[in-house]
Amino acid sequence: MYPEIMREVARQRQQEWVQAARKASLAKAARKAIRAQRTRTEAPDTFVVPPIPDYVDGTFHGAEGHVPAQPAGTAR
Repeated sequence: MYPEIMREVARQRQQEWVQAARKASLAKAARKAIRAQRTRTEAPDTFVVPPIPDYVDGTFHGAEGHVPAQPAGTAR
């Protein structure tokens, strides 16, 4: 085998080994996280959604401009 081809094959194998090790590490971390979540005795995480501005300038739409919806089937 030519030296350049041997180097390329070795490089490809090393790259495959590194990818396999990375996948195994990720799988192990995922299993560990799932196991920890299952056995957790404390309350589940509570995520509080921050208020989202209604307008581009960051202001919020107040109740003063709120128009109540007409019930279906009623005509004006």
